[in-house]
Amino acid sequence: MEHLQEAAAAAAGGRKRRRRGGGRNRRKHQASSSSGAAASASPPSPPAKRQRGDDAAPKGRGSKPKPASLLDKMRARLSGGHFRMLNEKLYTCSGQDAFDYFTNEPDLFDVYHAGYREQMSHWPEQPVNVIINWLKSHSASWTVADFGCGNAAVSKNVKNKVFSIDLVSEDPSVIACDMAHTPLESSSVDVAIFCLSLMGTNYPSYIEEANRVLKPSGWLLIAEVRSRLDPNTAGADPDKFCEAISKLGFSLVSKDAKNKMFILFHFRKKEKSKVVKNIDWPQLKPCLYKRR
Repeated sequence: MEHLQEAAAAAAGGRKRRRRGGGRNRRKHQASSSSGAAASASPPSPPAKRQRGDDAAPKGRGSKPKPASLLDKMRARLSGGHFRMLNEKLYTCSGQDAFDYFTNEPDLFDVYHAGYREQMSHWPEQPVNVIINWLKSHSASWTVADFGCGNAAVSKNVKNKVFSIDLVSEDPSVIACDMAHTPLESSSVDVAIFCLSLMGTNYPSYIEEANRVLKPSGWLLIAEVRSRLDPNTAGADPDKFCEAISKLGFSLVSKDAKNKMFILFHFRKKEKSKVVKNIDWPQLKPCLYKRR
């Protein structure tokens, strides 16, 4: 009897253990199934982050230029401001003062010419190119004096012997001096050029110096900003300007006013003439650029 009771108790204990073990197995199975389902239901990993410019439009037609940064704009304004300051200085002081100023600060002359080239890039036609073409159509044996030569474009583009003159000289071929007092010999050149360079308050002394160095029958070419010789915009009367130069001993050969930006005068020195004293030279207003 006792053996039957022990067997029954052992059987009952085994069933409990199997039930507990089965529960654990079922829970493990459910957990495994849940984990597998969660893994299968989890979203795919996101695609790699696109690098900037991967989908950028290809360069060429339809692409937009990169806008200028604020720093670039500030630099452009500073450069433009320096040019306007130096330009006003050149128009409102004497040639000697300008020579002394740029001799002490030669780097500023580069700043001025960088601004000058930027301004001239907007002109439909460059007066220096018109003058170069005129020289090419005449004798290559002529000697030329280029007053206010800038980057010496005339000298670089013609076969003539050219004395390039300006306030500062980085090029050994350029003579640095006040244009009213050059080291050229009297009656030594065939052509004298002023291409937008009658800038000082004593501009008549530059033309008088050109008269000194020109040979009889020599040519005087003057290209000047149109507004400086337009009475309608407070400029000088071009007829009075020509009359003053004629009294110095020149004849007006032609006046080319077809360009909207500048006027080009061709004068020729008379063989013999009396220079009138106390010539009434018209005042040429400064060509100043407005702040943008």
